[in-house]
Amino acid sequence: MDGLHAPASLALGIVPRKAPALDIASIPRFWFDNDPFKTRFFDALSLLFPEGEKFFIACVRDYRANITDPELQQQVKDFIYQEGQHGALHTAFNDRLKAQGVQVDRILAKQRTIMFDGFRGKLPKRYTLGQTAAAEHITAIMAHRFTHSDVFASAHPVARALFAWHAVEEIEHKAVAFDVLRTVAKGNWLIRAGSMLQVSVTFPLHVVLLMNHLLKLDGVLPNPQVWKDGRRWLLGAEGLLRPMLRDYLDYYRFGFHPNNHGNLAKIQRWREEFAEHGDARLATDRTLHG
Repeated sequence: MDGLHAPASLALGIVPRKAPALDIASIPRFWFDNDPFKTRFFDALSLLFPEGEKFFIACVRDYRANITDPELQQQVKDFIYQEGQHGALHTAFNDRLKAQGVQVDRILAKQRTIMFDGFRGKLPKRYTLGQTAAAEHITAIMAHRFTHSDVFASAHPVARALFAWHAVEEIEHKAVAFDVLRTVAKGNWLIRAGSMLQVSVTFPLHVVLLMNHLLKLDGVLPNPQVWKDGRRWLLGAEGLLRPMLRDYLDYYRFGFHPNNHGNLAKIQRWREEFAEHGDARLATDRTLHG
């Protein structure tokens, strides 16, 4: 069993850290391997994060008053704090995109309409919490993937530190929404599986649409070779996302729990390093991608 899929023996505690001080303005336009496609994949993710974090917080808060377990109550509190910090720093990251001509405000307004007027306005709270648990699982297995190997070796060090810090915290709180869904909202397997299937369509679709917008702005589309080469990097046999498939599918297993997934060794080293000096860039370079 490889390091990505090795089961974790213990869950990590959630640390409510302040967002690290990072020189976001120093990040160049094509910060990932000087490659528009690789860069815009992660830029598209970042565009979705601030409103996504607000949605996750709202869906977990729907059940906060019904939580009787003090440990879970504290985890929810820390989850909300971490998600708020993620949204703040990714907003700063996204402000760079505004300067590049990206219509960030219009994109976020459309996203808010879909998530809050659409999903939260029309779907049961238990289902939207299921969407949150599903999205948290996807982001957690992405976080494990990005910190497992030198995925970000050729990325700009500030952007690398931003995504590494975010990844560590996603791994820390990856079970919170799932536990609220299971123990408080009493969401059954159908809710869990159905909401994951829906998120598995809408989330990648939004990422692809955003990438198309960004790549057209860069002037590299409509060249068909861009997506042909990009798909190989993302989905090929040695691609970025292929190693995540087993952990993704495991979500549909009846006995699934998020804390049974992922190697925590590098994550723990990052946590110890960051706790010592509070420098996310240094912690990342020394422990995850050094």
